[in-house]
Amino acid sequence: QVQLVESGGGSVQAGGSLNLSCRPSGFTFDGIDMAWYRQAPGHECELVARIRADGDVYYADSVKGRFTISRDNAKDTIYLQMVSLKPEDTAMYYCASPDQAARSGRTCNEWGWGQGTQVTVSS
Repeated sequence: QVQLVESGGGSVQAGGSLNLSCRPSGFTFDGIDMAWYRQAPGHECELVARIRADGDVYYADSVKGRFTISRDNAKDTIYLQMVSLKPEDTAMYYCASPDQAARSGRTCNEWGWGQGTQVTVSS
């Protein structure tokens, strides 16, 4: 059974930083494209950043220059380093395989692969 364990969220003031981590349970990230998504109440699920198995990265315009996605294959962990956080970054953050997310037909908070990790940024 695919399970993802996200951690590292918290409450910070605007301008602060957080580092999110995601580890798999029941499978390995090796060779799999992975991504971070977020969903705030009343908003659509948003792709925040993606990292391919070969290391190629993509960022949403809203986080470009502030967020950094990385992967440590030896530790089988995906990271999202977030700096200069803004109140609009407040959301539940989820990691997932983009391919699996696309096939699911469900939105972030319906996937059920992980609990997500809450990021709250106050002004």
